[in-house]
Amino acid sequence: MPRPRQPGRHRRPEPLVAPEGAPALVLAVPGTPSNTTRSLAEEVVSIARSELPGLDARIGYLDGDNAEFPSLQAVLVHTAEERTARFEQARAAGLDVRMPDGPVAVVVPLLAGPDGSLLRQIRQALMESRVAAELTDVLGPHPLLAEALHVRLSEAGLARADRARLFTVATAADGIILASVGGDEAVQAAGITGMLLAARLAVPVMAAALDQEGSIASVAEQLRSSGSQQLALAPYLIGPEIEQVLLEEAAKEAGCSAAEPLGPYPAIGKLALAKYTTALGIAPQQPQGTPVR
Repeated sequence: MPRPRQPGRHRRPEPLVAPEGAPALVLAVPGTPSNTTRSLAEEVVSIARSELPGLDARIGYLDGDNAEFPSLQAVLVHTAEERTARFEQARAAGLDVRMPDGPVAVVVPLLAGPDGSLLRQIRQALMESRVAAELTDVLGPHPLLAEALHVRLSEAGLARADRARLFTVATAADGIILASVGGDEAVQAAGITGMLLAARLAVPVMAAALDQEGSIASVAEQLRSSGSQQLALAPYLIGPEIEQVLLEEAAKEAGCSAAEPLGPYPAIGKLALAKYTTALGIAPQQPQGTPVR
């Protein structure tokens, strides 16, 4: 026999689905396009689709210029053309439909923190496309990014995975350099997530800029001066923003090991979707983290 529906506040919420005719979510991916970058972006949009069935999610590359890696501008134009053709076909079939008001697409930057140069590039692509599109904020700061940083550090053996500290890790760092790109604004924003990470790990965390000469070395010196002996570099990056060699050079400059960038951690897809639904006024459950074990 089927179980009866539970009344009141204990009733399971109805699953959220994308509204009919909703704008596309277009993920704006920075950096030089590559198969690795595409795989990462595809995993992020796959997570978003799994959270919101029926979601039209697409990928546009800031430096894309061909069919394999389409530019953000080209993706926006193609999305608008498809939307118009779809409604024209429906009207030709005798259906009483009209083009929905609002944007054709909601563009979500695949960025953990603000980067003025990359955001200007995104805005330029939106303007040149002449498509009605809305641009959201970057993904951070957010507690889920602190969780993701914790996971990446623990995967590299640079932090204790258990928040209750029921066991030790010989290589666990006692000071974390949170490496961002985007100058002073990015460092300040990373510092907010850094405070959340420091609360998780109970060790000092300081943000530094990968794109400012001497920033990484200066923060490393400050941490060591305050008593930290074993440092670790935690990239506050999704991955495509900079070349991997720059992270390696930064770790060498600080004299420490480094964790991997955030990559397609599940929280990234959930945060991208949250930016999209907020822009549309949809109110799904807020993305929840998972305990780090």
